Amino acid sequence: MTTATTRAIRVLIADDQMMVRQGFTVLLNAEPGIEVVGQAVDGYDAITKTAELAPDVVLMDIRMPGLGGIDATRRITEPADATVKVLVLTTFDLDEYVYEALRAGASGFLLKDASAGELAQAVRVVAAGDALLAPSITRRLIAEFSRMSGAPRTPLKDRVAGLTERETEVLSLIAQGMSNAEIAVRLVVAEQTVKTHVGRILVKLGLRDRTQAAVFAYETGLVRPTGY
Repeated sequence: MTTATTRAIRVLIADDQMMVRQGFTVLLNAEPGIEVVGQAVDGYDAITKTAELAPDVVLMDIRMPGLGGIDATRRITEPADATVKVLVLTTFDLDEYVYEALRAGASGFLLKDASAGELAQAVRVVAAGDALLAPSITRRLIAEFSRMSGAPRTPLKDRVAGLTERETEVLSLIAQGMSNAEIAVRLVVAEQTVKTHVGRILVKLGLRDRTQAAVFAYETGLVRPTGY
């Protein structure tokens, strides 16, 4: 139960399959602090209802008729003042389209066969924006498809020059899936100091959250995919 000072996380579910939409709606509405405010049947519908309902998180299926989840994610997250987070839904954990969705602005991804607990936790993590979703698998996916994407793009690489040495170090650790607490231990600093660095990194690079920071770190070549 949410209090007057703790607003429920508002969720929009976008999927062309009615059973998926209804199933997720039932599961999430049963969770404390989460409220499903609407459903969308395709990408166009997701864009319209995001504007109308102002959800905090959109659960976005990648494959939908008309406008797919990747293009819808890009349009939803593209505005500079956009605050909504997108969590993409997929059937396979190493789906090439998932990486494209992350590049388009998604904050993480979730398998459609996730449990109710995993689904709720994913929504909370993405809404908070304070950690990568499922670091071990998300990190592997980002690493795999950044390796396939070829050489770092120069314009992005140049943007790293605006970071301080410590900020660059923190960005590298974010890309490795570390939480603020883990980074604080690694660097022997206070967790609040790490939070400050993360905030400055996102502002300087024009990024929305930690997942986008991780994608950025791989695409610029700051972190090299290894061990996969």
